[in-house]
Amino acid sequence: MDSFTLRDAFDIAIAALLLFYLYRIMKESGTLNIFFGVLSFIVVWVIASPLLEMKLIGTILDKFMSIGLLVIVVLFQDQIKRFLVELGDHKRWRFLRNLFHHSKSADSADNARKYVLPIVYACMNMSKTRTGALIVIEQTISLESYERSGDIIDALINSRLIENIFFKNSPLHDGAMIIAHDRIKSAGCILPVSHDTNVPRALGLRHRSALGISQATDAFAIVVSEETGHISVAHRGVLSTRLSTTELEHRLSKLILNE
Repeated sequence: MDSFTLRDAFDIAIAALLLFYLYRIMKESGTLNIFFGVLSFIVVWVIASPLLEMKLIGTILDKFMSIGLLVIVVLFQDQIKRFLVELGDHKRWRFLRNLFHHSKSADSADNARKYVLPIVYACMNMSKTRTGALIVIEQTISLESYERSGDIIDALINSRLIENIFFKNSPLHDGAMIIAHDRIKSAGCILPVSHDTNVPRALGLRHRSALGISQATDAFAIVVSEETGHISVAHRGVLSTRLSTTELEHRLSKLILNE
């Protein structure tokens, strides 16, 4: 019998790490039951085929596995995207990114000053007047498919433009605004709605849409409540409510500077 080596321990550690990331992403997206179902199927397949050498059951499960992998890729393409983004965006790789993007740090700071304040100022004014708003800021994963669900604007980020789009009599105020590449790309966009049962019932469709897009992608979503005027943000499947404008500015600045 082969002895347990350091390579085996390293192999197990990598597999455990991948499963942990996959578990966390599926939990955030509300598909945790499916994760456990797939995991249980794989365990049965491993026990029946390689270990017990049950030929009939093993052959049937092998066929299901070959087809099932394709089905999983199709059904969970958003979660797979997020899984890969999580691996590439982990803090342990940040020093490598800094080596290649060190010269761009000053540009990132300029961008932060250039459009963080207009967004924060617009949210502050809309909070005072209780004007409902949903602003989504693109990160690594493209939001182009969601942009096409609304009206293309492609304008510079401006606080008055943001407020006018979400004005109650505006035809675009019910949808989401998408910001990408330092520009307002589109407005009136339709986003996926989260079905997370942990979301308080007092929160409306805007909050669930913000949480939904943060579960499907790595986007940063800002919500201004029409009922209370409270500011909330959703990022990586976590919804934070009742933020002050100072906290919003701090979070946006960290997001843009990749801190």
